[in-house]
Amino acid sequence: QVQLVESGGGLVQAGGSLRLSCAASLHSFGSYGMGWFRQAPGKEREFVAAINWSGGTTYYADSVKGRFNISRDNAKNTVYLQTNSLRPEDTAVYYCAASARGGNYHYRDMYEYWGQGTQVTASS
Repeated sequence: QVQLVESGGGLVQAGGSLRLSCAASLHSFGSYGMGWFRQAPGKEREFVAAINWSGGTTYYADSVKGRFNISRDNAKNTVYLQTNSLRPEDTAVYYCAASARGGNYHYRDMYEYWGQGTQVTASS
């Protein structure tokens, strides 16, 4: 059974940092592209960042570019999202997702598996 389990969320002051982790029970984890999305109350789930199977290519939403960093450790079946300089508008539930297909990682439909999410709150 495939499971993606996020951790590392919490409450921080604006300007603070959090490191999110996503542990995946995926056969051949290293063959999946991995993404992070977020969903704020009353809003649609939106793309945050993604990383290809090898970790050699990364993608970011304009709103987080320069502040967030996505990485992966294929030996640990884990993907990370380092969030820095957090702003109140970054407050949301953050989800990780796995895609076997490749292509445009910005689209939710590219992903077959999703985690349950972890709450990130940046207070002003």
